[in-house]
Amino acid sequence: MATVREILHNKGTRIFTTSPKATVYEAALVMNEHKIGALLVIDEGQLIGMFTERDILQRVVAEQREASSTLVGEVMTGEVACCRLHTTIEEARTSMKNLRIRHLPVMDDNNRMLGLISIGDLNAFQANSQEMTIHLLHQYIYGAV
Repeated sequence: MATVREILHNKGTRIFTTSPKATVYEAALVMNEHKIGALLVIDEGQLIGMFTERDILQRVVAEQREASSTLVGEVMTGEVACCRLHTTIEEARTSMKNLRIRHLPVMDDNNRMLGLISIGDLNAFQANSQEMTIHLLHQYIYGAV
């Protein structure tokens, strides 16, 4: 069964982070620059939260806060669900669906961060797998194998 390890192998392990002391404006600039929807919030080497587009909409824009003076630590999501390399794709998808989240940090057994997967990564992996299956079935049916 396919696991998160396969997604990270294809995607890479680059992680974008921010500090709880950064302003929302600074964090938003990083997100825009890299075309990403979430940053992991790290304090003294530890994962303490996640800052997402949803946090900006719900806790900054909707509350009419000033992005240049509001700190990430004030509006981030503090409870972060994580997964492991051996987590299956379906387990990750189910967790995201049930928790209504779009990103999962991937941790090793010592709780060190290895990467971040998104629902988009899961969808792309599934689409690629289905395309390969279709291709192989086509070859089988039409005698190319």
